[in-house]
Amino acid sequence: MSRRCYVARSADVAARVVGGEMMIISIRDSTLFVLNRTAALLWEAADGATRLDEIVEQRICGAYDVEPASALRDAQELVEQLAGHGLFVLSDEPMSADAAREGHR
Repeated sequence: MSRRCYVARSADVAARVVGGEMMIISIRDSTLFVLNRTAALLWEAADGATRLDEIVEQRICGAYDVEPASALRDAQELVEQLAGHGLFVLSDEPMSADAAREGHR
């Protein structure tokens, strides 16, 4: 994964907070995902215009006492896994809202 990775929420999902938990269902295959608080922070910040390392620094490291390099490695692994399930769209360049909805990489 590129150091300049941008992350956007996919348009092919439905997401809701239920009982304090972020739940996401993939329209592709109806798989339900329940995100923990850290993953939910990533989800909320994934706008396609903010680099992953900035999200981790501002949102994750700001909320938790965690070493930035370790948090970034974990976040990279998570977004790659969730992108594989169609929840995130990843790009080496900032994405417009339209490009993120279309799933451009």
